[in-house]
Amino acid sequence: MSGKRSKKKFRIIMSVVLSTLLLIGVAGNVALAYYSDVITAFFNEIDIESPEAIEAREHSQVIAEQISDEGIVLLQNDEDLLPLSTDGNRVNVFGWSFTDPVYGGTGSGRVNADTAITPRDGFANAGFEINEQLYEDYVSLGMERPLIDMDGQDWSITEPIAADFYTAERMQQATEFSDTAVIFIARSGGEGADLPRVMDGPDTFDPQGSAFGATGSRYGHEDDLDPNKHYLQLTNREQDMVDIVTEHFEDVVLVVNSSNTFELSWVDDYNEIKSVISIGGPGQSGFNSLGKILAGEVNPSGRTVDIYTRNLLDAPAITNFGDFNYILENEDGSYEQAFDQAGVPLKYVDYTEGIYVGYRYYETAAEEGIIDYYNEVQFPFGYGLSFTTFEQEVVDGSLSWDDTEISFDVTVTNTGDVAGKEVVQVYYSAPYTGNIERSARDLAAFAKTDMLEPGASETITISYQVEDMAVYDYDRVYSNDGAYVLEEGEYGVYLMQNSHEVIEEVDSRDLSQVVFDSGRSTDEQAPVNQFDEYVMGEGSIATYLSRENGFENFDQLVNHEEFTVTNEDGEVQVLRGRIIDPSFVDVINTARYNLPEDTQSDAPTTDADNGLTLTDFTDVDYDDPMWEDLLDQMSVNDLVNLTTLGGYRTYEIESVGKPATVDYDGPSGITAYISNSPVSGIAFPAGVVLASTWNIELAERMGEAVGAEGVAYGTTGWYAPGANIHRTAFSGRNFEYYSEDPLISGKMAAGTVSGYESQGGFVYMKHFALNDQEENRTNAVLTWSNEQVMRDIYLKPFEIAVKEGGASGMMSGFNSIGTVWAGANPSLLQEVLRNEWGFRGTVITDMYIGDFYPYMVYEKAIRNGNDMMLTGVAPMGVPEADTSSNDNLWAMRDASHNILYTVANSRSVDDDLSTEMPTWVVITIIVDILLILAIAAGFYFTFRKKKNNNEVTAA
Repeated sequence: MSGKRSKKKFRIIMSVVLSTLLLIGVAGNVALAYYSDVITAFFNEIDIESPEAIEAREHSQVIAEQISDEGIVLLQNDEDLLPLSTDGNRVNVFGWSFTDPVYGGTGSGRVNADTAITPRDGFANAGFEINEQLYEDYVSLGMERPLIDMDGQDWSITEPIAADFYTAERMQQATEFSDTAVIFIARSGGEGADLPRVMDGPDTFDPQGSAFGATGSRYGHEDDLDPNKHYLQLTNREQDMVDIVTEHFEDVVLVVNSSNTFELSWVDDYNEIKSVISIGGPGQSGFNSLGKILAGEVNPSGRTVDIYTRNLLDAPAITNFGDFNYILENEDGSYEQAFDQAGVPLKYVDYTEGIYVGYRYYETAAEEGIIDYYNEVQFPFGYGLSFTTFEQEVVDGSLSWDDTEISFDVTVTNTGDVAGKEVVQVYYSAPYTGNIERSARDLAAFAKTDMLEPGASETITISYQVEDMAVYDYDRVYSNDGAYVLEEGEYGVYLMQNSHEVIEEVDSRDLSQVVFDSGRSTDEQAPVNQFDEYVMGEGSIATYLSRENGFENFDQLVNHEEFTVTNEDGEVQVLRGRIIDPSFVDVINTARYNLPEDTQSDAPTTDADNGLTLTDFTDVDYDDPMWEDLLDQMSVNDLVNLTTLGGYRTYEIESVGKPATVDYDGPSGITAYISNSPVSGIAFPAGVVLASTWNIELAERMGEAVGAEGVAYGTTGWYAPGANIHRTAFSGRNFEYYSEDPLISGKMAAGTVSGYESQGGFVYMKHFALNDQEENRTNAVLTWSNEQVMRDIYLKPFEIAVKEGGASGMMSGFNSIGTVWAGANPSLLQEVLRNEWGFRGTVITDMYIGDFYPYMVYEKAIRNGNDMMLTGVAPMGVPEADTSSNDNLWAMRDASHNILYTVANSRSVDDDLSTEMPTWVVITIIVDILLILAIAAGFYFTFRKKKNNNEVTAA
């Protein structure tokens, strides 16, 4: 009997093994089928060393260095310490990060900086001799830069313990080497987490982590853990290092390698720190630029794009930035966290600061007399120093101000001793009536001069539309349904050094009230309130910051309390949030998961034989009836594949002759972050560095350069640029966004977009919209704002990029706007984006992995203006489309129209279809055949009948 049991057990085990192999084979082939065109593109031999690729990279590197030349900001230069002499000059560089700096950010916006110019290279190339012994002493510590990635963050600041490292002997060697010291401090950030506002907490960091990377968080070394400090301040170790360095050196330069605004109020305590330079994430060759600026070979011309306050935690937005939870109160008085029907925790964030983001608050508060400006602000928005001096003046008689446009000329003269570039900044002030919120200063226009030799002048024409000073009347004070409005009163126009220092008042005039109830000149449809349904009522914000009576409601901005809850595992937590009625959970579930009944009685025509191909549709108007005949040719499977299989490509559709395209991340240059393809472009400086150039022409050149790399690599779509707002200094992705100001953000995005698309590619701007923090973004965080704030601050960069840059694509955010996921919000994607702004192109989701993000419902997306899913890991990352619904089919058809229109107007339209069977497919087929034969043989030998069963039994 034991032999029979053994035989039976053997057969069971073998059955499980063989069945598992069969399932793996089937699943693997399903996955390969889902991603066949992308895999083909990646397995095709891309000659990254072709003459075209080499030329494109070399050109990109030149442009990247030009950006860092102009985007590095000189914040302080007491006693004209800079530039340093390079005539045999030696320099000590303190700070471990000098040996392992931050080139950009992490996550999908990261680019490969393995071949980048190091800080050491940059100093040497500029003619400096660094203290090699000090450098090697840092290297010998064996430290590594802590990992900050999407799935785990080690926020430890790498720096040795000062008492152990900065010994008397080492400092004596340094002072004997040189009397000049540079302190190098770096901070990183990236996708998936915002920067800590408290540098203390439990160590949950697991370096092994998940499939994508580490998990959990770590906040520092034991001696650095400090609940009174945040990530953008000096750590205790760094503070000790600064103390020791300034005790030994009278001439100290501070270099801040951070794309997030670093808190620098402590610099005022050290007379020895005479110069401060902010370099952001300088990219591939930016450390060459740092060396050149220190040596005076390049004259810094960068200007801040975020205000530098003395306490970053004083900004109004900080009050409601972070992790906030909806709470349910039980009958017994206990509390529990609220979840939607799919188990997604209900999180929210309130934009209670309203329009008063960044400099808009501090300039307005100063005008209202409630703050002493320079007690609160260290460096204004738009601030930056030069090695020379400039004079700016408005040309007499050049002003033209009519009902449509304001225009005047500004002459800029280099009055100093060295060549340099200057930024011209124009701001306006508008009347505050109490009806609509207005800040005291708004950036109206800007420009940058060419290189001016000493004594040389350049005259620049500044112009902008009068309607650009209008704001949105969401509260319907002047309109029935909302409109852009110029309120009656005095408007002033100022030529300014930065957001606070006035050079000259250009003019001021009393304007009559104008309500743009038919829309502004750039609108294709009159803007009206579109978001009331989602952002009003339960769950919304009670109070927005108001300028009335000197911001008297500032203390009312806190919309949350702390609640003690017990989760399903019995773990007790203290959560910040607010109580909601259980019925509000039903509202959210309805918004996220419920589909209305079909309205279409008939399905669209499919599988027609009209003989058309996509090459016939280049430059064919979007609304041309010819498109209907082309769309009729698509099958139902074509509609499904084109709209569901959008991860890093667009799908090949043979029925209409549409070739596949390959699309890549990210905002600092082409990167194959997910695919691990050998293709990786030049690492451009972070978006904040590009913005700090205040040079739109450089943004266009960057776009052109990335586009040329795309041509060389066979890449058409680009998941960039990022145009969200620096709502606070702590957003993890500030590096890949431009600024706290929507105008400079929009202008830089528009320049980059137009440059890239001039090379025949298309962009997907991200993340549309109000996706301005990383915390809880993948939990569909409910973002609460009002329509004035949304339109005047957070949507404006995207609007400028569409209207002026011709943006052909958008990537919708993970977040929700009010109760509705941004990727399924018809007001955002249809009414505002397409109908008002005139957008013609493709909207893609952020990464779609259905099991992880169940609220990203395909049918909700496709019916409401989101054309394509950025599908992740197949087959888990591909939605199942319900093709029994006529409404779904018509929505897929509309979405396909958008995608086809985008591709038809790109260089890819002339690409050949992939008719030949790729090598990897042939290999896969051979492997499949061998696997099937092996499995069949396994089943045969496992279950065949023996002639002599007793032999088996007796064995």
